[in-house]
Amino acid sequence: MSHPERLGASGGGQVSAIAEPPHMNGNPSLAEFATRNGLKQSAARPPIGPYIRQLWQRRHFIWAFASAKSVAMYTESRLGQLWQVLTPLLNALVYYLIFGLLLGRKSDVTHYIPFLVIGIFFFHFTQRSVTSGAKSVQTSMSLIRALHFPRATLPFSYTIVELQQLFAAMLVLVAIMFGFQEWPTWEWVLIIPVLLLQLMFNIGVSLVVARIGAFVPDLSQLLPFILRTWLYFSGIMFSMYALAGKVPGWVLKLMAANPGSVYVELARRALMGSYRKDLHKMQGTFEKQCHAQAFTTKQIAKATSACKEHASLATTNHMIWYYAVGWAVVAFVVGFWFFHRAEERYGRG
Repeated sequence: MSHPERLGASGGGQVSAIAEPPHMNGNPSLAEFATRNGLKQSAARPPIGPYIRQLWQRRHFIWAFASAKSVAMYTESRLGQLWQVLTPLLNALVYYLIFGLLLGRKSDVTHYIPFLVIGIFFFHFTQRSVTSGAKSVQTSMSLIRALHFPRATLPFSYTIVELQQLFAAMLVLVAIMFGFQEWPTWEWVLIIPVLLLQLMFNIGVSLVVARIGAFVPDLSQLLPFILRTWLYFSGIMFSMYALAGKVPGWVLKLMAANPGSVYVELARRALMGSYRKDLHKMQGTFEKQCHAQAFTTKQIAKATSACKEHASLATTNHMIWYYAVGWAVVAFVVGFWFFHRAEERYGRG
């Protein structure tokens, strides 16, 4: 096989030698030929600027694709689209029975049910976005191999699916709010920037897990444990401020800066007037204890602790919007860059 001129034809005649590559015979190489004729590699990663423009040009496709998946998600069930609302409501009911009744956390706030439902709905938005984003590339291989399009449209679309489901759930949430006499105020308008920031954060995290999940399928098996731990650490079923004085101050600050609780906390403050009053009352209590006269060692320790908790709560109230914007921008920029770096590798193998 190392001497192609020795191979004979079926009729016994001599066959010509195997042709050399074009550039070996004085012809241009394939790369030069492609460049001269304006041909481009179909799977090449475009620069990030044109890539963003391609995504923007497909914004209508992203929304339509998400709407189609949202409708098709429950077509085989009898209750259909009602499951968009029933799933988080049933989760809220389970957590109410466990945390609200059995563990007595409903005394943390004035209106525990709206407090809990807001937490479940908004955290569920992030949780589902991450879970579906991790599978978005892996489950769309046939589409990726058949068509040329920015692969980032897939995690974008899957996150928009969860946003549409949150919109449906919020209709029920408003009814629950009215049932507990939580009437609309101007603060309700703040839910718009909260949702936009949470959407940015969700897309960013979805892009990260989408790239990892495309090459490490086992990620989808690990994510439920990570997300469940995140849920319990985010103050969804209890008020983390009720832990003030019971846990170290750095733990409370860490929980307050946690993105899983930041957007939930902002939504609660925007929608629940009673919760804003609860926080104000709690801060006033700590301030009163801080300035109370102390004579014994125990009283001094209690006053010192109250001063620290008052300062911590005041800092958290001031910083929470900074946390929200920071997490959204960092997650979106890093996630987009991380996903784009592997653009040409999706669909191979």
